[in-house]
Amino acid sequence: MAEHAEVLSFPSAATSAPEERPVLVLDFGGQYSQLIARRVREARVYSELVSHRLSAAEIQARNPLALVLSGGPASVYVEGAPEMDPDVLRLGIPTLGICYGMQLMARDLGGTVESNDVSEYGKADALLGESPLFRDLPAEQVVWMSHRDSVTAPPPGARVTASSPSTPIAAFEDRERGLYAVQFHPEVVHTPEGQEVLKNFLYEVAGAPPSWTPAAVIEEQVERIRSQVGSERIICGLSGGVDSAVAALLVHKAVGDQLTCVFVDHGLMRANEAEQVVETFGGHFHVPLVHVRAEERFLSRLAGVSDPETKRKIVGEEFIRVFEEEARKLGDVRFLVQGTLYSDVIESGGDDGVAAKIKSHHNVGGLPADMRMELVEPLRLLFKDEVRRVGEELGMPERLVWRQPFPGPGLAIRIIGDVTAERLEVLRAADAVLQEEIRRAGLYRDLWQSFAVLPAIKSVGVQGDERTYAYPIVIRAVTSEDAMTADWARLPYEVLESISNRIINEVPGVNRVALDLSSKPPATIEWE
Repeated sequence: MAEHAEVLSFPSAATSAPEERPVLVLDFGGQYSQLIARRVREARVYSELVSHRLSAAEIQARNPLALVLSGGPASVYVEGAPEMDPDVLRLGIPTLGICYGMQLMARDLGGTVESNDVSEYGKADALLGESPLFRDLPAEQVVWMSHRDSVTAPPPGARVTASSPSTPIAAFEDRERGLYAVQFHPEVVHTPEGQEVLKNFLYEVAGAPPSWTPAAVIEEQVERIRSQVGSERIICGLSGGVDSAVAALLVHKAVGDQLTCVFVDHGLMRANEAEQVVETFGGHFHVPLVHVRAEERFLSRLAGVSDPETKRKIVGEEFIRVFEEEARKLGDVRFLVQGTLYSDVIESGGDDGVAAKIKSHHNVGGLPADMRMELVEPLRLLFKDEVRRVGEELGMPERLVWRQPFPGPGLAIRIIGDVTAERLEVLRAADAVLQEEIRRAGLYRDLWQSFAVLPAIKSVGVQGDERTYAYPIVIRAVTSEDAMTADWARLPYEVLESISNRIINEVPGVNRVALDLSSKPPATIEWE
């Protein structure tokens, strides 16, 4: 085993609220940057993903417990490669560099980084030396590598702590300055002991307490909501999904009868979903609920629109307008609750992240500029799995907590093309069959999402003795932990056969069923 090492002591954070002293993950554009932030949170330490462009002064102002420098797609010597303020490494903050982050740390501190003749991608056998990072871990480890450049000389004052056959310097450290680096990726499951490496950095090196728990989140958010809202009235938009439901319960816990929930039935939901939302919140939670039937209004705005970004913005804008109208009916209401998640913020390019714009979420980037209500977003710092744990802590029924994610624009972005009442009816019926078969096979909880997509095209088929010209339905089913990455689900053939047979036989207007075999990246989970 790697020996126990004496560790430089840094100020304790035991008395600070988790969000007051975060672990900041500096994003250099690597595919696993968001995953690093999630792994830190899985160790019950609060983390945020931030831009590598932050200055040393800006980072110091956040008073972080520790820093993690993410991987990146470029060489540190390529023109235009992501850089960071070199003074960041002189702040005295415990810092862990991963892959590109290790190479950048080495270069900026006077070490040497060179391109290898042979790339190293995939599993590698590493030999771990004595280091706080590797405390209580076997010296021989399987790790995941993904690099061409390597550190060939550590910075002055640093010592090598791990190696692999292809990478003699697979890790180094400078304990006096609290600087640690690994060439492999501890955040991925392909490094079996990787989470233990991260925990050692967080607990042993940085002295971070494991205090980021659902109960702590609830306590912190209740205080924030009360501070923001005061005695004012507030409305919460319900979509039927777990995000808005948890947001509603958090706000209700904070301000009680000051909250009124508004459920906008835009006609873009799945079969029987609107009725379930009304029954659940009116009957189970006893929260005042306004049910707005607005199908014609939304379909009128969406008529003839096929561009997905335009669809999202239309739905987002109409949501806000409906909320404003309902707020006026309730009197002077200044605040609107939304279930925005941290992944929404990242994917919409918010909070100075370096993630490219993928799509505009209806509750982030699609909001109209002249919105008249102030947003309350109690879930803005949470990933989906954290939202579910908070929901369980709040006593939400299991069937709601584990409901698969459903986009705010609803079926409008699962129809590829113009949205019409006829296409909605076809898609809704096909999706109902899919959901029933997935549940019957006991696969619902195993999947991140499973849904039907209707491309607005028609193809020739034969049913009975007649030729048909009808829509195809595409089945999309994925596995994921947080929607940042996803893999297509390997559904059993007999389940796929049952889904296909039932859709073609039971749903008028469909003569073909296809299966989407794309992962994210390169594809997104939703088609639009």
